[in-house]
Amino acid sequence: MHYDVNPRQPLLEFLTEKELDEIHYATLEVLERVGANVHHPEARELLYSAGARIENDLRVRIPPHLVEKALQLAPKRVTLANRLGERTIFLEGAKICFGTGSDLPNTIDHETGQRRKSLLKDVENGALVCDYLDNIDFIMCDALPSDIHPIMQELYEFYAMMKNSVKPMFLTVSSGRRDMMEYMYEMAVAVAGSRENLEANPFFAVYAEPTAPLRHAKDCSEVLLFCSEHRIPITYPAVIFSGANAPVTMAGVVTMANAATLAGLVIHQLKNPGAPYIYGGGVSTCLDMKHAIMAYGAPEFRVATTILAQLSRRYGLSTWNTGGVTDSKTVDEQAAIEGTNSLLMSALGGGNVIHDVGYLESGLTGSLTFLVMMDEAIALVKRILRSYRVDRETLAVDLIAEVGPDGSFLTKPHTLQHFKQEFWSPRLIDRNNYERWVKQGSLTLQARAQAKVRKILSSHQPVPLPEETLKELERIMHSAERNVLPRVKG
Repeated sequence: MHYDVNPRQPLLEFLTEKELDEIHYATLEVLERVGANVHHPEARELLYSAGARIENDLRVRIPPHLVEKALQLAPKRVTLANRLGERTIFLEGAKICFGTGSDLPNTIDHETGQRRKSLLKDVENGALVCDYLDNIDFIMCDALPSDIHPIMQELYEFYAMMKNSVKPMFLTVSSGRRDMMEYMYEMAVAVAGSRENLEANPFFAVYAEPTAPLRHAKDCSEVLLFCSEHRIPITYPAVIFSGANAPVTMAGVVTMANAATLAGLVIHQLKNPGAPYIYGGGVSTCLDMKHAIMAYGAPEFRVATTILAQLSRRYGLSTWNTGGVTDSKTVDEQAAIEGTNSLLMSALGGGNVIHDVGYLESGLTGSLTFLVMMDEAIALVKRILRSYRVDRETLAVDLIAEVGPDGSFLTKPHTLQHFKQEFWSPRLIDRNNYERWVKQGSLTLQARAQAKVRKILSSHQPVPLPEETLKELERIMHSAERNVLPRVKG
């Protein structure tokens, strides 16, 4: 279940309301004065018909009133159900949920510890482990299966996730092919029971991104329009590298990220007013000038996403964020530091959807061992964010007076009554003394996490899909293979 914050939870804020206003107005100026290249004909027509100016066939300059109207139309609350139809995620205010990411080309094998190309089995294993973990609220495909034809990857990933977990899902549709989205939608309807059930309680949302802050390619715009038409929740963040595809300054990179997701929002709301949209603010970091990588562990990443979360609250929209990630190539001390820090910062920043949990190598490699470690870190973060009661019972003045100086509280009923609620009890982190730790095998945190992964994969059984639903899903996938693959290969 997602974490519902206490109203007294502190929120980390880097900018004042006046500075947020300045970024908002700068964003409106960028969209009107510079505009964006929109490569999808229908998206351009929607913008033109609403009053935007089009130059050189592609460049669309979006007037401020279209942005303001879209912000008014977009719903302030987005809900997601699990595949059983039970609503479990409520994106509003400062409520937080955590989940994995998508499309990692490499996986560190949980048995051998070796880095290799990702396989469909890794998607299945990732979904199964996430289904078990208490602090993972939603799943993404995590691995990009190299053993599946690229056109069919999205369908096979969706099937593998639905078969191995009941939790809500975020899907990536990187192909941007309408025919494949239709097949995926048909699969979702088969699981939900009807189109009406799916719209009322969607068990998945979609992640799509413009290829650059001011460039909206045809494929990503197709996904945006399809989701709007079918009222499928979508998030639409641009991947921003400050100093590369955005200004190097923090205010500049935030403005570019804001412009990208607000341009997407305008297109989305013009297609179908009131369709659910998650503000896409969660993938903005710096280009490491020494190594030319997208720095997942950079403090600038955390600051940028916190500011974008501030903007999303200003707009009254739920927001996409990132945490549990590292630039480390393996599960080591760097991974633990950067992963936990990114989770805490994103949670304190008030990001509603915190994704990519378990990412190594700057978003190129996945590890179930690291995912299990970050599940423990999420539990720790949740305890930090949870407020403490301050009342006569918890102040315990009468008890202090009863025990007096040099007394002990250990055996008092008050202690027995409250310690389980007051103290966080770790499941994976070790608190044994040295002798007991040695007696139990001298296991490191990584070794304990690896053992937990093996135990989950060997024993956990998710709630199964009905046999008739499985057959229908397989029929749809085979239909796609028969009808789409020959055209692609040809």
